[in-house]
Amino acid sequence: MRAEIIAVGSEMLTPFRQDTNSLYLTEQLNGIGVVVRFKTIVGDRRRDLVSAILAALSRVDIVILMGGLGPTEDDLTRECVAEALGIGLHRDASQVAALHARAAAWRIPMPQNNLKQADLLEGAILLPNSMGSAPGQWLDTVHNTYRKLLVLVPGPPHECKPLFDAECMPRLREIVPPRSIATRTLKASMIPESQADKMLAPIYTTYTDVETTILAHAGDLQLTLQCTKPTMQEAEDRVDELAGRMEETLEEWLYSSGGDSLEQIVLYYLGLRQSTLAVAESCTGGLISERITGVPGSSRSFLGGAVVYSDALKMAFAGVQADLIAQHGAVSEEVARALANGIRLRTGATIGLGVTGIAGPSGGTEDKPVGLVCFAVSDSQKTETMQRTFRGDRKRIREWASQQALDLVRRRLM
Repeated sequence: MRAEIIAVGSEMLTPFRQDTNSLYLTEQLNGIGVVVRFKTIVGDRRRDLVSAILAALSRVDIVILMGGLGPTEDDLTRECVAEALGIGLHRDASQVAALHARAAAWRIPMPQNNLKQADLLEGAILLPNSMGSAPGQWLDTVHNTYRKLLVLVPGPPHECKPLFDAECMPRLREIVPPRSIATRTLKASMIPESQADKMLAPIYTTYTDVETTILAHAGDLQLTLQCTKPTMQEAEDRVDELAGRMEETLEEWLYSSGGDSLEQIVLYYLGLRQSTLAVAESCTGGLISERITGVPGSSRSFLGGAVVYSDALKMAFAGVQADLIAQHGAVSEEVARALANGIRLRTGATIGLGVTGIAGPSGGTEDKPVGLVCFAVSDSQKTETMQRTFRGDRKRIREWASQQALDLVRRRLM
């Protein structure tokens, strides 16, 4: 079965608020084999909301509306569903009593506009809300000869999630045909998205029953495979078959078959080889260390590092020679090499990583443009260096540089 989630509220069309409920509801729906095909955010305008409901009814089996169930004039979800379906609303006596009892318990007067929350769609089942005054509603109906399920839940997350779990999920399990969704996430590093798709499209396009999505960000490529079958075993077998073929094609670019981050994989290899890592980073300003230490247990393999932004600290903390900087410049493979070797020897780490570059927006020259970053990875046997020029603003260049640096360590450990 296919679902659409409609988040109702003009506040979510501003830069200050965002819909988070739909992430949780999607996870719950996927767990029982319901695929979410659309997510819509619509403001508190009657015409827009009716239009969104009609569009959802035309393309999915289950429509879940979040928000717009309060007592104010702009809470229009009930009225708009009634208009879209051409049905009426009636005031539910039991809910009126519950609202009065709630007000009495709180020792507050009962505003008349609160009674709006007792208006029930014709044919709907009222879903009690233990965390608030706005109940949900469950309407199993027929629209244009097709069976449709409409579920109305309150918008505040502390009300939405408990109500959905307690009242909606048991009902959904009773009516949703047995289906299972298997999901697999592959991750690759530093391969262009277009190159990856050129390699992989001839494979994944032949698996018409597996939905493949590709997401690229700052050198990190995520491929998500999703398959829906009557049983989980069937779905997993199909996803595993496709994943295996994609893994073989990606070869050394692939770093994770289970959705792990690059820093998790680096730490895994360090632990496997009983090695340690230390970092001397300049233009990344501690971003590499921050990524690594964001992983619990990283202290077993990551000794630490130094943010050597100035030439003086490059010399003091990583032992870079002044004449080396004078001859080649602070942004050079030679200085990156010295940073990697220096921090490794200074800390006693198995592997040293050195990074220096020009993150911008100023500081670039014709020979050394903004975005130029030099890297080095050192151990007791050898030191390898490379340089890359990344495009984008300061933040993006630093993200790319941290990804490239971690990938170089991963490849050395492999």
